[in-house]
Amino acid sequence: MEKPLLKLGPPEARALRAGRDALKGHLALLDDMAGARDWLAGRRLSQADLIAAAHLSVLDYFGEVSWGGWPALRTWYSKIKSRPCFRPLLADRFIGVAPAATYADLDF
Repeated sequence: MEKPLLKLGPPEARALRAGRDALKGHLALLDDMAGARDWLAGRRLSQADLIAAAHLSVLDYFGEVSWGGWPALRTWYSKIKSRPCFRPLLADRFIGVAPAATYADLDF
C-alpha cells in the first residue's frame, strides 16, 4: 500500500500473491493455537497475543483475512479487539484507504 502512495510504482503482484499464499499457513497455525488454549502463548494474555493481533489488524484493515475459515482465530481476535487497550489501534486510519467494513466492529 505504501509504494503507490510514495510514488514508488505499483505493488509487485508476484510478491502479493506469494504473501497471500503464505498467509494461509500462518492463519492455520494461529487458528490451531487459538483453538487449543485461551490465549496464543498459554493461559494468560501476553505480548504474543498483542503482537499477533496488531499484525492481524493490518491484514484485517485491508480485508485480507477471510474470517469464516478460521473460527477459533476469529473468536480470539474478537476478544483482543474488545479490550480497551486495543481499541485506539482500531481508530487508526491509512490515509487514502478506507478500512474493511467490519474492521472496527468488535463482534464481527
